[in-house]
Amino acid sequence: MINLDNELKTVKSVAIAGHVRPDGDCVGSCMGLYNYIINNYEGVKADVYLNPIPSALSILKNTDKIINYIGHDVIESIDDFPKCIQGSYVNKNPYDLMFVLDCSDGKRLGPAYSLFKNAKRTICIDHHMNNGQFADEQYIIQDYSSTCELIYNIADYDKIDKSVAECLYTGMVTDTGLFQYDCTSADTMCAAGKLMDKGIDYSYLVEHTFFEKTYIQQKVLGKALLKSNTVYDGKIIYSYIDLDEMEELGADPKDFEGICETLRETKGVSIAFFMYRQKDGYIKGSLRGSDDTDLSKVASNMNGGGHKKAAGFHLDNIPMEEAKELVIKEIIKEYEIGNN
Repeated sequence: MINLDNELKTVKSVAIAGHVRPDGDCVGSCMGLYNYIINNYEGVKADVYLNPIPSALSILKNTDKIINYIGHDVIESIDDFPKCIQGSYVNKNPYDLMFVLDCSDGKRLGPAYSLFKNAKRTICIDHHMNNGQFADEQYIIQDYSSTCELIYNIADYDKIDKSVAECLYTGMVTDTGLFQYDCTSADTMCAAGKLMDKGIDYSYLVEHTFFEKTYIQQKVLGKALLKSNTVYDGKIIYSYIDLDEMEELGADPKDFEGICETLRETKGVSIAFFMYRQKDGYIKGSLRGSDDTDLSKVASNMNGGGHKKAAGFHLDNIPMEEAKELVIKEIIKEYEIGNN
């Protein structure tokens, strides 16, 4: 196990980054670590690099300090990185240490991959089953509840203040589906309880990061539900939204959070998937399940990965009907392996 405080004692500059299209666990772990560093290590310069985050997560302290970049393409040269920055600041000097959080592949850092390649030393902290162990050092426990729980494990509890606890608790809540997924363990609940002891307003965090939806998000959800269909004797439900529908609704990818989970809650359904087309034409999809089907294997066959009951995938620029049939075929294949 990595000793976080030992790592921070010997460095002057730290970069923190997570996967493109950051979710609650990615943002929570990045901001939890950032707040931990700036609260306890005055001599360490820390920077967080992420794609623009979901608006609901902006309630977390210091998210306004995130250095946002635009786009998901991998950038290998540090000289090219500032071109995608929203704002003027970027540190072109090699960081003493870079933490890669909640990311199974360096290429999933998008533009921040150039920072990773330029750093003097790198550490990956992650809980995904398909992590390629690409950093200099890793702390990876597959199928743990969240990267936030791993950060909690390696931090000094006495140095965790309310701002750190809020971030880590939020990531744990969102990645466990309010502690409903089977990645939730007794240790997870114990960690969540200890974070609550730091004085966080946990009901406020849950309401604003998990339940609260914008009007556009509600419209998108309604559209997805109206378009949904079931197959395989009602065990699989799916829906998708194409670019023209996104434009009509005034929506973008950050408005799709929670749709797949809502589909999966349908009575009689074992597996749900939701897809949307990105502006570059490629298709992004989410998978959620409640049986023994290993969705991480389904996703890995479609340029993705994740966990047994929650995963994501990417498909080429193909018609949505063709994509739908491909995903259904992959799900049924794995369903028959896992449930027989």
